[in-house]
Amino acid sequence: MEQLLHYVWKHKLFPLKSLVTADGLGIEVIDTGLHNHDAGPDFFNAKVKIDGTLWVGNVEIHDRASDWFVHHHEQDVRYDNVILHVCGTIDTEAVDSQGRPIRQLQLDVPDDIAEHYDELIHSDHYPPCYRIIPELPSLMIHSWMSSLETERLEQKTVAINERVVRCGGDWQAAYFVTMARNYGFSINGEAFEQWACNIPLGSVAHHRDDLFQIEAIFMGQAGLLEPEALPKTYRDKALRDTYYQRMASEYRYLAHKFSMQAMDFHQWKFLRLRPQNFPHIRLSQLAQLYYNRTAGLSEIIECGSLRELREHLKTQATPYWQTHFAFGTEHTPNEKHLSAASLNLMILNTVIPMLFAYGRHICNEGLCDRAFEFLEQLKAEDNHIIRMWQECGMKVENAGDTQALIQLKNEYCDHKDCLRCRIGYEYLKYGNH
Repeated sequence: MEQLLHYVWKHKLFPLKSLVTADGLGIEVIDTGLHNHDAGPDFFNAKVKIDGTLWVGNVEIHDRASDWFVHHHEQDVRYDNVILHVCGTIDTEAVDSQGRPIRQLQLDVPDDIAEHYDELIHSDHYPPCYRIIPELPSLMIHSWMSSLETERLEQKTVAINERVVRCGGDWQAAYFVTMARNYGFSINGEAFEQWACNIPLGSVAHHRDDLFQIEAIFMGQAGLLEPEALPKTYRDKALRDTYYQRMASEYRYLAHKFSMQAMDFHQWKFLRLRPQNFPHIRLSQLAQLYYNRTAGLSEIIECGSLRELREHLKTQATPYWQTHFAFGTEHTPNEKHLSAASLNLMILNTVIPMLFAYGRHICNEGLCDRAFEFLEQLKAEDNHIIRMWQECGMKVENAGDTQALIQLKNEYCDHKDCLRCRIGYEYLKYGNH
């Protein structure tokens, strides 16, 4: 209820009857003030007329007036400038640190607002506001989608900046980690990020002209060259595999040379994973990409079109893995290219966020603009979240739209945070009529 009172006050969704203080004085709200999300009063620099006199100061909001004392505001000088204590129920008087009384207003949430809010929070329909979506103004939807799109990129920027810190300020290394994480395609994302952080890129660079050695380091650091990592059903055959023996031997030499320690192979998930997505295949594709020297951050920044990006990111498995999904399990030849859909996902989840984050870092608005341009040019995603929104009446034209709708579902709907959502705001005002 207190959260809803904040919302009603902030947006001036007051009941039609005249507002009156607890001691019977008329109130006119000129400006509700600046919403404070940190310590201190809830709203700064509000302007209200009380009995014809203009007051400028802070406003505090509580469900019950007695919460003023529960939170010990009577002992806190930061609340001495409160000109109005807004409450759902006034069950006591309030005073400041000097013992002076604080004027109070009992604010009743309009019945229709409370009813609509209850529907938003408790409705079994998902999203609960779906009935009004087709009726919303296109300009409002477009504006909200643009904000959500930016919000999602900013959220990804935070994650990238954290990787940069872990990489000692090295943006090239952070890009490699980000790209590796997305090679896990959600199921093995965490494992791939852990693996990438365990790759000494400075050491690997000494062997960048030898694809076999790069692959040996990549597979070895993933723990996949450990005999225990080989499934029991074909372990004996794998141990006799000449390629496996050569790679295991090469990794032991390089691990000793660079003091490398393999990660725990138990981190990798194989259950319900298509063989095409096995870590061995993805690591081989990454080894080929790294060897080609076409998809580092500096090369990606130079790309001015999606076509150029796709050319730079193209890769395939190395020769051994074109006939294997795991060590010792041979099948008919298949080049195992990174598919067109996978390339789009790499651009969407790796390149675009990196362009935006790096653009922010070096204050280059051109890179940030290019990130948004690529989002608008990239094909819309097709997943259960997007299909749900489309069924509700949302129009989806490109990847920018789908990223916005994923942000809406994950950060607002899932948390029932309807009070911060512009669609929720429209629903609270007008309901589903």
